[in-house]
Amino acid sequence: MNLYYSLYAEQMVCALSSEFFHIDETKDLKGNGKMHQHLVPASYHRVTAVGSVIRILNGDKSDTVVKTLTSCINNAQRQDKGVVDGIEIMERNIPRKSRNQLRQIIQWQKAAEHYLKLAENNTK
Repeated sequence: MNLYYSLYAEQMVCALSSEFFHIDETKDLKGNGKMHQHLVPASYHRVTAVGSVIRILNGDKSDTVVKTLTSCINNAQRQDKGVVDGIEIMERNIPRKSRNQLRQIIQWQKAAEHYLKLAENNTK
């Protein structure tokens, strides 16, 4: 369930931050592009990890499925660091009227990381 929660939070980060590309005041927001360079692969790894869990729950307990799961969790965590770096750049450049939306992104990103860590602990 923790992986699902992490993926859900990631979806919110994606939706909220992608919207910035379509708002005149934030369409060129410094850091948003950098963040997305890491957000896209982080999302991919979360999706793949969830798919691996579904396979395991349906009886496929092969070593390669488990290795895929753990590898994807680790890769998502690595990409999350780049996401956070991008967010920090955005924080320094965000227009005042968009700060609340960025705060929401930060909270959802923290949730995505938190639940991913819990999922990692469950795989040990």
